[in-house]
Order: sequence, then structure tokens, then C-alpha cells
Amino acid sequence: MKLLPLAGLLAAISFAPAVLASSANINTATPLQAEDIFRLAGANDVQISPDGKRVVYVRQQNNVMTDRTESSLWLLDLDTGAHSPLFADNFSYSQPRWAPDNNRIAFVSERDGSSQIYVYWLKEQKTAAISQVQLRPGQLSWSPDGQQIAFMADVPAPATEFAKSVYQPKKPANANWAASPIVVERTYYQADGRGVMRSAYTQIFVLPADGGVERQLTTGAFEHRGPLVWTTDSQNLIFSANRHPDWELQSRQADLYQVNLRNQQLTQLTSLDGEEAEPALSPDGKTLAFTFTRPDAVSYVNSKLKLLDLGSRQIRMLAAELDRSVENPNWVNNNTLVFQYADRGLTKVAQISTRDRMTDLVSDLGGTSWGRPYLSGMYSVASNGTLAYTQGSSQRPAEVAVFRNKASRTLTDLNGGLLAQRQLGKVQEIRYTSTAGNEEIQAWYITPPDFDPSKKYPLILEIHGGPHLAYGPQFAAELQRYAAEGYVVLYNNYRGSTSYGERFAMLLHYNYSSEHDFKDHMSGVDAMLAKGFIDQNNLFIAGGSAGGIATLYAVGLTQRFNAAAATNPVVNWTSKVLAADSYVGQIRNQFPGTPWDEQAHYWQRSPLSLVGNVSTPVLLFTGEKDRRTPIAETEQYYQALQLRQVDSAMVRVPDAYHGVTNRPSWLIAKVEHALAWFKRYRKD
Repeated sequence: MKLLPLAGLLAAISFAPAVLASSANINTATPLQAEDIFRLAGANDVQISPDGKRVVYVRQQNNVMTDRTESSLWLLDLDTGAHSPLFADNFSYSQPRWAPDNNRIAFVSERDGSSQIYVYWLKEQKTAAISQVQLRPGQLSWSPDGQQIAFMADVPAPATEFAKSVYQPKKPANANWAASPIVVERTYYQADGRGVMRSAYTQIFVLPADGGVERQLTTGAFEHRGPLVWTTDSQNLIFSANRHPDWELQSRQADLYQVNLRNQQLTQLTSLDGEEAEPALSPDGKTLAFTFTRPDAVSYVNSKLKLLDLGSRQIRMLAAELDRSVENPNWVNNNTLVFQYADRGLTKVAQISTRDRMTDLVSDLGGTSWGRPYLSGMYSVASNGTLAYTQGSSQRPAEVAVFRNKASRTLTDLNGGLLAQRQLGKVQEIRYTSTAGNEEIQAWYITPPDFDPSKKYPLILEIHGGPHLAYGPQFAAELQRYAAEGYVVLYNNYRGSTSYGERFAMLLHYNYSSEHDFKDHMSGVDAMLAKGFIDQNNLFIAGGSAGGIATLYAVGLTQRFNAAAATNPVVNWTSKVLAADSYVGQIRNQFPGTPWDEQAHYWQRSPLSLVGNVSTPVLLFTGEKDRRTPIAETEQYYQALQLRQVDSAMVRVPDAYHGVTNRPSWLIAKVEHALAWFKRYRKD
């Protein structure tokens, strides 16, 4: 077969943004197009008012002119159904939070040039900036009396003695000197999405709700974490923190603290060996709920739900038999809590009594991850028990939904105008047995629009990242684009995936990537071939991050695939853990020791160790600023393939971190490069 140049194929599938201006050019019932990525919208950060009557939410909408996902605030009245914008303009809005009086909403925006806290009065329809901070505020929290708003912000640390001792010649007026060197002395000095960070620590502040000067309540070279929880008298704030001197070298360690507003006195509330997080205080102020994660040096541990009696200081566990991770606990009343958890590819909200009686309420949270079908979603709860949440499905990104009177109701249709004119691939579940240990694997496959089971279709196996994450029957623009071009797309929750309990997640402990998860994937390919509509001569493999690792590990073990596309892969674990932002926790929890003590193990888990076996054409796609899986990983593998004269291409995305699909054009580029690459090696 004659191979077309990759650049020529990409030119053939390039899109012209000008077509977005006219809906007259859109044919009805057509497959999802690359340009449609710019039209997608979704709901996030859904917040219900304390009285359960209204919902404010963040609407996220891709913008073709700015190539950004823009955020606006919208309001829903649950009784009348009225749906109106609060702030929908050229600025970004986030973190809407209701005041206890149900009439005010605090939020963060940069509408006056920098990120500030604003308050909107609903009855008066007035807005005011109440802060003038030089820092980016986050984790907003109203005091119960409605008089104050707490928030968190990064405060720069003073220069170290070494940095201050370095002689700095005086720069002449109007001189054009190079940028000054950056001194790094901290263990935790970089973060994906931020690069090499200035030395700063997250501190807690409080601000009058009608405006004024903020007060800093915490100090020290520690990371303090939200959510910020007020005591019922509005005099103290509860939070999570690791205030050990060596906290940067520790993982899964944090305690709960209380700080007094008047004298900044700190009181330690818990001291368990592990991580206490996500505090939530009962309405009567007597019981503190929180999540707890054991500090075991292993790759995965469930987070559990615990209750602290603030009077007796006794701690007990709820839902002890639930073999899943508990997240985001909130009180409904003094005897009832709600929380969310992932279970077999679904994200659920459950209710539990303080007597340990648990009931699932909803199981369709999701839709906040648009590109790939990751489990996602959030909820908030009113004092009357009404839930507002992001509702996801295989055919739609997140909508706003409410659950009350034992029934759910969808309140928005943010993509109805677009997706009513698109024929999406059908998402179907499949379960099969892996040849590695006879483990049951849950998976889904997407068939192309106008699918005909009597025909043969090429198959793309798409592998999720993490590896301790999970996919589900959720909307996935990337995978729908593959289906729109005539591929059946298989995605699975291989061993190590979350939502199946600790045992299943721990099957990858010290074994990622390995022959074991490889067999999970190959067994899935065989299960699809057994259905009779897959062309065995047209098999492809793709994945991102941990999925990119699995993709490259697979092509080192088999020549079964026509071509592979790996996004943000790790190829050499030694160089990865010593250069990436996740090294401390990864070395401790994912490997039996340090690279210099366990070199053989690190090499065995590295796809680069198998590159001598590779003959499959490989496309590599990585952000040039990636600090989670640095681009040097991609460069090593690409250079090795080139030295071996294996067909390969490296696509570098300028200015992109690990979130290499965070901008709409990047998401499109990732998919369209993979489609062009696969087309080169697709057999007629």
C-alpha cells in the first residue's frame, strides 16, 4: 500500500473555523465533526441554595475565537424553571458559593484585571468586588452568620539565607539584562500546569462579606488544604494540613486543625497515622465528618468515612464494609450525611445515617470530562436534602440535574442544538474474562453511526490513564470522533482501575505496566473479534498518560496492531520519577525502592526496555511543557525508534503541559493526528 505523507493527510482533514458562523452549512444527522469540539458546552460546580429553591452553576463553553473554554455563571429557579445568566461576558467566573441568607452569591472573577472575590445580591441585582488581594483566592466559604468569607491563597515565602547571600550587581538604569537565575532549594519545586514554582505556601484568610481588608490566619512553611469549614459560632475555621517539618517528603499524611479568628490560635483536632481530609461539620456543630486514607506505601488505598465527636474526641467509621473510596461528605441534618463514590464505572451519591444505614440516591453523576469517558462529576446538597448535581451520559456532556422526592429531573439541555443534528456512536457494555488470572474486566465499545453488524470494522483499543482511574459510559468527544470515522472503539477498566475495590486496584501494585494488564487488553480485543464485526487485519491501539505507557508496553510485546498512538507516555521510569512533579509519592507508593536501589525493577516496568522488539509504527504526542510525563520521555522513545528505523512520528504541542487537550484545538489536534496516522496503516 502506498503511504501518503502525514502532513498531506493532516492538510486533508484540517478544518476552517469560518464554517462555524453559519448553521445553514450543518447537515442533520451527520457524525460528530472535528469543528464540533468548539461548540460543546457543559455544566460544572453546581451549587444549590441552602433553602433548596435555586441553583447557580458554572457553564463551560468552548470558544473558537479564543481557543479557550470560557466560564460563565447561570441561575436556575427550581420552582418556576426560570433559567437566566448571571454573568456571561468576556470574563471568566468560578467558585460560586451561596450565602446562608439565600440572597447573596460569592464568586471569583478577573473582570477588573486580577482575580478578586465578588458578591452578587439577587434581590437588589447588584454586584460588588469585596476584595483587593494581590493573590489568587480559592476555596471560598461563607461564615454561618453571613458576615465573613474565608478563602485560601498562596503566599510567597521569604528568600532563603543562601539566596539572600548571593551578590547581585546593581542594574544600570535602562539596561537590558537577562532574567535572573532561579534558586531552587525545596523538595516540591515544580507542578504540572505551573512549571517551576515560586516558593509559596497556601495560607488561610478571612474577609468581611461587605468588603474590606483580608486577614491572614495561618503562617508557616506548610500546605493548608480546603475545604474550609466554619464552626457554628462563626469564630473558628476547620481545615486539613500536614504541618510536619518534612511534609514535602511525606505522602498520605495530614491532620485536621482548627484556627481561631480572634487570636489565630491553632488547635489540632486529629492525629491519626494517615491522611484526614474533606472535613464537614454537622448542623449542631457536635460531629465532624471527614475522609481518611491509610498511609500504606502502596499504589492504591481506599479513602474511608469517619466521624469525630468533638465533645468526647472519639472517632468511629461509617460504611466500613463499603469497598470503595468515599469523597465529598456533606451533612443533610444531624443524623444524615451524603457522599459520592465510584462503583463499577458509575459515579454515585449515597445517603448514610449516623447509625450506618446506607442508601444510593443517584448513579448518573458525570459529564465534566469531555474528551475521554473518565468518571467525573460533583454534587451539592440543600438543608432539605435536595441534591443538585452534574448529570452525565454517553450521549451528552454534563447537564444540571436535581434529585428530590426520590426522583431526578434534568434542568438543562446545553448541547441539544448541536447534538440533535449529530448521529453519535452507540455505547454498549461488554464484560469478558482476562487470560491473566481469570479476572472479569468491564469494558464498553462504541460503534460507528449507521453501524451494520454484517460488515467488518477496524478496531481502536483506547486505554485510560492513571492507572488508578476509571472509564464509564460517559460522553467522550475523542472516542466519538474515532467512531465517526468508521472505527469501533473499545475502552476498558483493566486491573488497577478504581471503582472495583482495593483488591482489583492493587492487582497492578509493582506491576505497571506489565504482561498482566497487557493480557487484560488483548483479551478485550479477542472478545470483540468474537462478535464477528471486527476486521482482524485492522487493529489499532491508543492511550494517554498511563494509557500511553500501556500502549508502548503493548507494542513491545506484540506485533498485532497496525499502528499505535501514545500520548504523554512514560518510557523510562528512572528518568521519569527523578524529573517529574509526582516523584515523591510515586517512588514511595508505586515502586519497591529508589531507582538507584531497585534499578532492575524500574527498567522492567519501562516500555523502553522492550523497544528492541517494536516493529509497529508509533505516533507520539506530548506537550512541550509537560511536567507529569516530561517530553524527554517521548524524545527517548522517538530517538530509539528512529535508530531502529521503525516508522514513527513525534508531535510536540508548544505551551502544553500534561493537560495536552485542555484547549479545544489541542484536543482536535490529538484526535486528528491519530486518525491520520492510523489511516496510513489501515489496510483496504
